[in-house]
Amino acid sequence: MPNNNNGILSGIASGLTSTYSYLASKYPNGLTLENINEARGDSKNANVLNQSFASYLQSNFSKIDKDGDGKITEQEMNNLSNLISRQGLTKTELTQLFASGASGLSESTMSKILEHFDEMDTNHDGKLTSAEISAYDVTCARMEVEDEFNNRRATDMSVFYGDGSSSSDTYSLLSYKYKNK
Repeated sequence: MPNNNNGILSGIASGLTSTYSYLASKYPNGLTLENINEARGDSKNANVLNQSFASYLQSNFSKIDKDGDGKITEQEMNNLSNLISRQGLTKTELTQLFASGASGLSESTMSKILEHFDEMDTNHDGKLTSAEISAYDVTCARMEVEDEFNNRRATDMSVFYGDGSSSSDTYSLLSYKYKNK
């Protein structure tokens, strides 16, 4: 699955932060759940508001609003972004982001990530980090190279060269390598 996916989580964190910044600029008294609902329904925002990330903020409002004051502050948004970057995302969170279109990933890439989630989650904490995704990409790339090498190795059927007209014209790879000069 080596698709250079190591920017997935930073892209998600960046998208959420950008969406928050846009919404917060529209509502200087604090970003409330009602503000997000209003902004998502406003046709003036159609070309500037990422509906997918706004949907994620809307769906996870109470988790993001840690102090429970009914507003997502810049600090709470920074904490979320840092948490995603540092601790990663769960399979459920990745699925939710993909379903809302916020992950920015193709269906095949996200399917592979979800399919191999447990293999990628090497510390078994239930979350994927950028480091785990990168390590999995490197492992996959290494395995592809090993497979390619193994497929190119000489087999018993392919080690002899020559046209077969005389026994002196036919030799194996080993006899060629150690041929007296």
